[in-house]
Amino acid sequence: MSTANEDRILSWHSAPSKPRFTPPPGAVDAHCHVFGPMAQFPFSPKAKYLPRDAGPDMLLALRDHLGFSRNVIVQASCHGTDNAATLNAIAMAKGKARGVAVVDPAIGEAELHTLHEGGMRGIRFNFIKRLVEHAPKDQFIEVAKRLPKGWHVVLYFEANILEELRPFIDAIPVPLVIDHMGRPDVTQGPDGADMKAFRRLLDSREDIWFKATCPDRLDPAGPPWDDFARSVAPLVADYPDRVIWGTDWPHPTMQDAISDDGLIVDMIPRIAPTAELQRKLLVTNPMRLYWSEES
Repeated sequence: MSTANEDRILSWHSAPSKPRFTPPPGAVDAHCHVFGPMAQFPFSPKAKYLPRDAGPDMLLALRDHLGFSRNVIVQASCHGTDNAATLNAIAMAKGKARGVAVVDPAIGEAELHTLHEGGMRGIRFNFIKRLVEHAPKDQFIEVAKRLPKGWHVVLYFEANILEELRPFIDAIPVPLVIDHMGRPDVTQGPDGADMKAFRRLLDSREDIWFKATCPDRLDPAGPPWDDFARSVAPLVADYPDRVIWGTDWPHPTMQDAISDDGLIVDMIPRIAPTAELQRKLLVTNPMRLYWSEES
């Protein structure tokens, strides 16, 4: 991989607009990432993409610009199982960030404890084949059994493998959070096959949560992402106590469709139209998951 800056992927907007929507006090951006900075935190040699630096200073400035109070920083696949960049960003947020780690399934108890002390509250299993080479389900289940108290598992997969994953999902012994609703085809509408399958998954366990995120990633029509709003709003309404939200900044691998984060925030009232839903989506629910000692 070349490390020249001009050869590295740029996937975020350099000057996002100010959202029209004002998040409620204490709002959490519960799905975002950091990239590097590479000079301090090198990317994994197995990384499938090489992004430009998008470090914690940029993330915290964006948090304030968009009107949020806290972040949940999810380990990006380009950093592999070295969580140093994410831990650094959490530390820089001074109590206003928590994280989700990616770990080697053979991780020891002492390292899990260190991650917990550093602000991690979950681990992520990625089944997106273009991003990861190997996803050992049996080893994933084993490490899930050893997580610190109060942690959860985050799953990232595409809708076409949901049924294949069901036995694996059923075997995970801790709460689950599904990234981006398992990437449904939102053009099918709220009653489409993908959304129906996802609802069956949610109905199978009361401890499965989801992220109502990524209109820019899931709706090919582009802004204002009407198919996303039409398909996701009923899901948020029907599962209001198990849904969280995030920007997905700096939008990994979205270099061909760079999105304005202000517009992404303005999707919130379209999928959560009442003040009560907005507070659950942005404050109550993420606080229960990531700052349980305060909620």
